[in-house]
Amino acid sequence: MRISIIVASNNHNLALAHQLSKIALQIGQSTQIIDLVEEDLPLYTPKLQAEYGIPSKVKQLADTLINTEAMIFIAPEYNGSIPPTLNNFLAWLSVSGDDWRGCFNGKPAIIATYSGGGGQYVLLAMRTQLSYIGMNVIGRQILTNKNKPLNEDSAKEVIKQLINFC
Repeated sequence: MRISIIVASNNHNLALAHQLSKIALQIGQSTQIIDLVEEDLPLYTPKLQAEYGIPSKVKQLADTLINTEAMIFIAPEYNGSIPPTLNNFLAWLSVSGDDWRGCFNGKPAIIATYSGGGGQYVLLAMRTQLSYIGMNVIGRQILTNKNKPLNEDSAKEVIKQLINFC
């Protein structure tokens, strides 16, 4: 199975992405990390889309997600919600083609965060948005911060739930 790990910030959340990738690899799963900071997508606006069309990078990302079986979304909390990089990524994908829902429909997802501000709100926002676009978000989620490091045994069990959902 191929798991795409979409990370919406660098530093602690990117480190969490690498930790989860390592755990998935240990249990025999193939992973790829999509670092939205490094992707550096232009800010989506209908005007930009009308003038320049869909960036080739967005089309490549859509193809990648269409061909992945499960996803892990990792994002910090930004003002009680998801960070702009993740929202922009989803906005671009939603206009990437007639089959954009194929990126998400019926696919299982884990949501995770390393957040200095608690993290509960970003997890709720991700769960709501990802469910709205057709994903099956696993009930267990991963919340880490400076006082609560990743519990690798727990993370392994959550990833196993993701695998079993497929």
